[in-house]
Amino acid sequence: MPSRSALTSMPPALIVLTLALLLGIQPITTDLYLPALPGLAHELGASMAQAQLTLTALLLAFGISQLVWGPLSDRFGRRPILLLGMAAYVVASVGGAFSPSMDTLIVWRTLQGAAMGAAVMCARAIVRDLYAPAQGASVMSKGLSGLGVIACLSAPLGGLLTAWFSWHAALLALSVFGAVCLGLIALRFEETVPRKNPKALQLATLARTWLGIVRNPTFLAFTALTTFAYSGLFTFLASSSFVFIRVLGLSTTQYGLVMFANSFIYLLGTFLCRRLLVRLGVRRAVAIAGALSLSGAATMAALSLAGVQSVWAIELPFALFMLGHGIHNPCGQSGAVGPFPQAAGAASALNGFIAMVSAFATGQWLGTHMDGTTGPLIFGILFWSVLIALSAWTLVQRYGRP
Repeated sequence: MPSRSALTSMPPALIVLTLALLLGIQPITTDLYLPALPGLAHELGASMAQAQLTLTALLLAFGISQLVWGPLSDRFGRRPILLLGMAAYVVASVGGAFSPSMDTLIVWRTLQGAAMGAAVMCARAIVRDLYAPAQGASVMSKGLSGLGVIACLSAPLGGLLTAWFSWHAALLALSVFGAVCLGLIALRFEETVPRKNPKALQLATLARTWLGIVRNPTFLAFTALTTFAYSGLFTFLASSSFVFIRVLGLSTTQYGLVMFANSFIYLLGTFLCRRLLVRLGVRRAVAIAGALSLSGAATMAALSLAGVQSVWAIELPFALFMLGHGIHNPCGQSGAVGPFPQAAGAASALNGFIAMVSAFATGQWLGTHMDGTTGPLIFGILFWSVLIALSAWTLVQRYGRP
């Protein structure tokens, strides 16, 4: 493991654990909830589009909030922002679990998304606070391996809680996770910002910072990669519960096992990422991952066009996509913030914002195009996989730093 910055006395294992929990808050907030989505919509008398709005509103708030959390964390440090964000997350989780209507649930999920933004944004910035860009990709992959473990457990747990109790229990479990994260930050986490920027919130400084970030070709290359990769994943997340449960006839527990398999493949991808980084470097690793993503999506589409409609016709090819995602995610997230050691919070925030706006638009499209078939899921993933491959083979190769 690369040497840590002298700015912290936190042991390496604690740093990785903290990253895993903070990054893992995103999949647990979505994946644990997915098995409950069809039943929740039925109980609250909501349409499919309304039910999906509980996901898309969460992600839009997640993206926008990072634009606020990023400069705040550059000004005041990561620790106070994490404490505030995680406390708000716990409150929103409890409120969502006891929502009497879909409108109320959407409000609580929006607040939950905004609070989640503090955790994920700070996690990406912490890596840049403590590590150089090349080292950061390896450390980020370890944190994302932890995310993979959390994601593996989330959907099966959500399916069981929904089957044994109700969707209320699945959402209430999120408050327990949030409380664990809050306790870890309060008791063990040390500040990582080397020098707080007293001008970070001044409008002129913000404008110069944002402009410098969006003009940086390395940032744009890796942000394109992370945006396309997450949009492809979100296409699956937002539509899969309806496709697998309503179209293909799986139970909530069986669907949870499908999500477990996907998360396990993603976890393997993060391990593969670290091996490829050592042997080939970032750019070649990303190029290989682009081929994996595109080949998986193309196979899935070919089977669909041939009239093959089954769980395995989706899941086996999608495993290739998830393997590639386990490489794109750590390389893309660390690469996007790498050029900005003094503005890691702002760069992390803008990277996350762009990806979440794309995911929100994807969710809105799915809400109006889900037609009771597997088509929107499959061809939506194919669309994003083409863009993933193009960005991995062109932009990252030209502008990505080795």
